[in-house]
Amino acid sequence: MPKDMQDIERPQQLTLRKPDATDGAAIWDLVRSCKPLDENSMYCNLVQAEHFRDTCVLAELDGEVVGWISGHMIPNQDALFVWQVAVGKKARGLGLGRKMLTYLVGRKECADATRINTTITLDNDASWGLFRSFARHAGGKLSDDPHFMRHRHFAGHHATEHMVTITLPSDAMQAKAA
Repeated sequence: MPKDMQDIERPQQLTLRKPDATDGAAIWDLVRSCKPLDENSMYCNLVQAEHFRDTCVLAELDGEVVGWISGHMIPNQDALFVWQVAVGKKARGLGLGRKMLTYLVGRKECADATRINTTITLDNDASWGLFRSFARHAGGKLSDDPHFMRHRHFAGHHATEHMVTITLPSDAMQAKAA
């Protein structure tokens, strides 16, 4: 192969898909590499990938796991709760978090969601940036209130988590239903 051909980079292939139980270990490794995310057990990630696969997203870049969203529809509500968003170092700066959220909201399993909920501590600038960007991009309205309190819920061991609500625009809901 000519030397100048070796320097040409091929485009990276990004794949967004539903996870399955065989992805549990890779998800666990990704989350552990994305400080300061809370590390769940590998078993937790395995169960999420199997039982909640319809409301979770796995992102692969050239076959390597580089992104993850865990979530679930809140029982008896029209809300998708996003538990965790992880984007590996290789995929940062690509807008992957917003792409995964957009992909997830567009799924038929999330068609009844009129809002997205998540909790974020005040010092988590990356998460605030992601959800504000998503709300702007989707044409939604973002609001927040303290929810899980440092002393009341975490016995002083964790910062207060704010419940972030993104109300999705009704025209987006109609487009998803079509």
